[in-house]
Amino acid sequence: MTGSIQITEAALASLIGLTAHEIPGVVGMAPANLKEGISRVLGRANVSDGVVIGRDGGRYSADMYVVVAYGVSIPTVARNIVERVEHTLKTQAGTELTAIRVHAVGVQRV
Repeated sequence: MTGSIQITEAALASLIGLTAHEIPGVVGMAPANLKEGISRVLGRANVSDGVVIGRDGGRYSADMYVVVAYGVSIPTVARNIVERVEHTLKTQAGTELTAIRVHAVGVQRV
């Protein structure tokens, strides 16, 4: 039997968001746009909030908007996010991204 598997952008965004939440020093994700911000205010948060998937030809990239804990090294947390997301996508989705950009948009005391 021959077939193909397609992973949607929404599935990738959810996988990336769940992975980012596992990283020590990540408090949460920040709304990436106005629509996400309004949804969050209305109480409809989603695991993919703060993740924007871009498409470059047949390849994907990701922008992640995170809030980090006060007192942590932001470059270290960002590096850990990139490494874990790369590993998770390779092992669980069988795919790689052309770029993973982490945007630390806030710092919060935990």
